[in-house]
Amino acid sequence: MAKILVVEDEKSLLKGLRFNLEREGHRVVTATDGQAGLDAFNREKPDLVILDVMLPKLDGFGFCKAVRAKSQAPIVMLTARGEEVDRILGLELGADDYVTKPFSLRELMARVKAILKRSAPSAKTSTIRAGGLELDLERYEARIGGKAVHLSSKEYELLRCLLEADGRALTREQILEKVWGYEKGLEMVTRTTDQHILRLRERLGAEASRVVTVKNVGYRFKMD
Repeated sequence: MAKILVVEDEKSLLKGLRFNLEREGHRVVTATDGQAGLDAFNREKPDLVILDVMLPKLDGFGFCKAVRAKSQAPIVMLTARGEEVDRILGLELGADDYVTKPFSLRELMARVKAILKRSAPSAKTSTIRAGGLELDLERYEARIGGKAVHLSSKEYELLRCLLEADGRALTREQILEKVWGYEKGLEMVTRTTDQHILRLRERLGAEASRVVTVKNVGYRFKMD
């Protein structure tokens, strides 16, 4: 099972999260403010972070930015703030998912399970190739011309989703379901998908033209 860091200043919620995660077999590390959470992250190197946004000392956005400067560990953000701009900011800073309070613990556990499953290395060696691009599913790594490309976990999953479609066009709704786990494409998340595509193209450099926009549909990856 995974090591999970929970950073939450609401003690009753923290206790409930810890209980449910440990019941699933995970090892849980906790912190009640952002700075203590960042210290715990650096010390424990968790497999996943569940992060409140409104925290003392260092808020969730600052925590997420600091972590993303050095790690691609999955982050699920929790917040009572439901404004669209806050959700967009959280996702753009590199959060893998965003859950607004109040939420169902069962739903959160399902999302954590899905993210951990996507993040786990493949059981057998497998590489997808297109031109000078290689996606190593065992090492969870992308390479261009043999050189590793720095991708966030969501950028990696987005690239994998496009490559596994093997040249077929995917709608935004299909991408949302495969990469973000959403059954219905909210307007906010759809725009975030487009922003991730833009960022992915920047990361791919000379291979960026392989990510093709299909007008009024979505995107496809040109394999040859």
